[in-house]
Amino acid sequence: MKSYNIYIQPNDYKYLRSNVWTDEYVPGYLKDGKNKYQIDISYRGHSIRNYDKKSYNILFQNPHTIKGAHEIHLNAESKDPSLIRNKLSLDFFHEIGIIAPQSQHVTLTINGQRRGLYLQLESFDEYSLRRRNLANGSIFYATDDDANFSLLTAEGDPKLELLQGYTPKYVVSKEEKKLFAELILSLNTLSNLEFEERIPKILDVDNYLTWLAGVVCIQHFDGFDHNYAMYYNSSTQLLEISPWDCDGTWGRNRHGNSLLYDVVPIQGYNTLSARLLHINHFRNKYKEIVENILSNQFTIEAQNPIIENLFSTIIPQLENDYSTVQNTLEKEKQLILTFIENRNKYLYSQLPII
Repeated sequence: MKSYNIYIQPNDYKYLRSNVWTDEYVPGYLKDGKNKYQIDISYRGHSIRNYDKKSYNILFQNPHTIKGAHEIHLNAESKDPSLIRNKLSLDFFHEIGIIAPQSQHVTLTINGQRRGLYLQLESFDEYSLRRRNLANGSIFYATDDDANFSLLTAEGDPKLELLQGYTPKYVVSKEEKKLFAELILSLNTLSNLEFEERIPKILDVDNYLTWLAGVVCIQHFDGFDHNYAMYYNSSTQLLEISPWDCDGTWGRNRHGNSLLYDVVPIQGYNTLSARLLHINHFRNKYKEIVENILSNQFTIEAQNPIIENLFSTIIPQLENDYSTVQNTLEKEKQLILTFIENRNKYLYSQLPII
């Protein structure tokens, strides 16, 4: 497991700690083994900024990229007692054929003080597209609950602009941004027949339905109108969706509280999902995708060895008493496996109503 040692000038570090809600970057250095990189570092996240263990954005400055990446995220995973749900989720999406950020656990030290175990997340940006040999295209992050594919905000008020709720991460052209805005407008204004004909020319429908099935399986409650990215694939000339920040999953919510297995319906939420599933052949395709995932990837048999491997990787890096850590993680493992068993049965029972 990688160990990152970050050094920040004391005055800059004091500024960060005194301004928890700032998104400003301060300069520093990151040491990875014998390698030393000049970086800029800032906090990331929202409610977790009040926690002692905070999450960080890191921008490489000199050199500008490391292994093709200019930006990485270090997530504290403070609200997940298992410390693996985010990675388990992102790897799960990869297994079912959805582009998802690559991740790995690392240990972090700042100015000589051990900060503990973190999850390093790939930034889904233009550098990520190049590393993966994906077609160039604009990327938009769903950064708040207004990213609900509706013409209304989360509070029910008219949006001031079609892309309200989204933050452009990488914009290639105004035309690609307009196409994304057209998606929002079309799904909210076209008749069913017009929508059925037009939407496959804007959106990679199979990609979206597979993503929807994945979000529904792991019960990523806030993933329907938040914590995803839209990517314009210039090769297919279609918009695709990718997940993000999936720690509130596998039987717990984003606050770390246990969540019953039947909270999220099999159809999921948001305006786009509802409109797609209203069309017969889209609905039948979704049913086929869900059934396939329930039979293959979303099973105890498939996920148990993955969970075991993740826990065996992180346990030696945790500071608590070894037996206490093992006991805590064993309980989390059982919670996750019980969730998979119950959720799988529940979704199978709901297949006829899709």
